[in-house]
Amino acid sequence: MQPVAVSIGVKGARALGIFGDSITTDHISPAGAIKDTSPAGQWLIANNVMKADFNSYGARRGNHEVMMRGTFANVRIKNLMIPSQADGSRIEGGFTLRQPSGEQTPIYDAAMKYIEDGVPTIVFGGEEYGTGSSRDWAAKGTQLLGVKAVIARSFERIHRSNLVGMGVLPLQFVGSDSAQTLEIVGNETFDIEGLERGIKPQQDATLVINRIGAKPQRVTIRLRIDTPIEVEYYKHGGILPFVLRQLLAA
Repeated sequence: MQPVAVSIGVKGARALGIFGDSITTDHISPAGAIKDTSPAGQWLIANNVMKADFNSYGARRGNHEVMMRGTFANVRIKNLMIPSQADGSRIEGGFTLRQPSGEQTPIYDAAMKYIEDGVPTIVFGGEEYGTGSSRDWAAKGTQLLGVKAVIARSFERIHRSNLVGMGVLPLQFVGSDSAQTLEIVGNETFDIEGLERGIKPQQDATLVINRIGAKPQRVTIRLRIDTPIEVEYYKHGGILPFVLRQLLAA
């Protein structure tokens, strides 16, 4: 069974979000109430759903239109791309700065514009990225937003596996590196090199950080596709395409 032509490696990516430690699957894919001002709430209103009937993300997990709009939309998530306010606090909620304009916008809206423009995106995280329940929508929503890779200090085991299963590259900083120590702020572009000739479990790759008016910075990162079967899943675009091709080939 031959894999499909999956693009391995990333070129000219933008950061969709830069997050700190202990980002849970509920931060990534909330189960709580849907705000009428959120992209999911606006979509429901546009489809003639009254606010009283919104219910919650958890109740609407069978609707991908709602769930992808809810990805990274937790009211308590903090995107470190958003500058601190005068009192030192950060705006909470699913917002980002869309580049290169720097416009503050909901993460969903920025993601859709990047997809429209053919710009890949990546997400940065800290320690224990994806902790909490094994919420599959945390990986599904990430993929539907066009995110090609998540680069974190460390991953929760099941969420890392779910990202692979959705065809999203999980990559891990090496040593003491992090988005903060590397002074990544979100207006850079990023390349991921070293995977173009094929991948093997836990191989090293290179994150290239391209800053305006500066030489590219190259940083070693580690591929967290951990097993040969996960390599096959990723090469086929995820576990579902892999299984379907197996069934068709039988």
